[in-house]
Amino acid sequence: MNTVIILAGGTGTRVGAGRPKQFIEVLDKPVLAYTIDIFQQNEHIDAIEVVCHHDWVDYCKQMCEQYRLSKVKWIVLGGETFQESVINGVKHLEGLLGTETSLDDNVFIQYGGAPFTSQKIVNAVVEMTEERESAVTATPCYQLLSERSTESTSTVWCDRDKYIQIACPYGFKFSYLLDIYKRSAEKGLLETIEPHTTSLMYALGETINYTYGDQTNIKITTAEDIDMFEGYVLMKQKHGEWQ
Repeated sequence: MNTVIILAGGTGTRVGAGRPKQFIEVLDKPVLAYTIDIFQQNEHIDAIEVVCHHDWVDYCKQMCEQYRLSKVKWIVLGGETFQESVINGVKHLEGLLGTETSLDDNVFIQYGGAPFTSQKIVNAVVEMTEERESAVTATPCYQLLSERSTESTSTVWCDRDKYIQIACPYGFKFSYLLDIYKRSAEKGLLETIEPHTTSLMYALGETINYTYGDQTNIKITTAEDIDMFEGYVLMKQKHGEWQ
């Protein structure tokens, strides 16, 4: 089984919209609904778990009913931090082992505020996860890249061809994902490492498998990103790709 954990537990304060960014409405539809719908429409995805901010659980349930997001099987409470929310989602699925989940399942992690992800990207990550037990989507660095020396100056040039930009979804065989968090907890990494599963993998000396990505697949972080997404939705609607 292929299950997606969609993280919607954050507050998204940098957008400045007075509500978490994943619940901002774009053309009268919440960003989170667009994100979930990506996986609702994908033929490889069997189930969806939403890790939700505690104040928005009822809203999330109503949203899933309104937009007929039938693959959403579980809505789980988020934690105080990003990492805690991921762990809450993983532990919930672990608690269903032997009944609704299996160690041989594939589990994918997606940000609720990342509604640009294409079906091509999802399919590529699913395929590589099945082949190698883990995968991320990534793109080359197309812009010039340099090191920040101060808040307003740079003195060190970086070779952009040596770098990639990693984005979600991240995919894992469930047994491997559980092992990452088990070893990370034993080494005390959960409190010290940047809160991303891939960051834990690097700290553990694991290899990151990356596959197709494109520049469209951004995570909404600022108010400008919301404007970009509205234009993206209108473009998709014009070409008959989205309703």
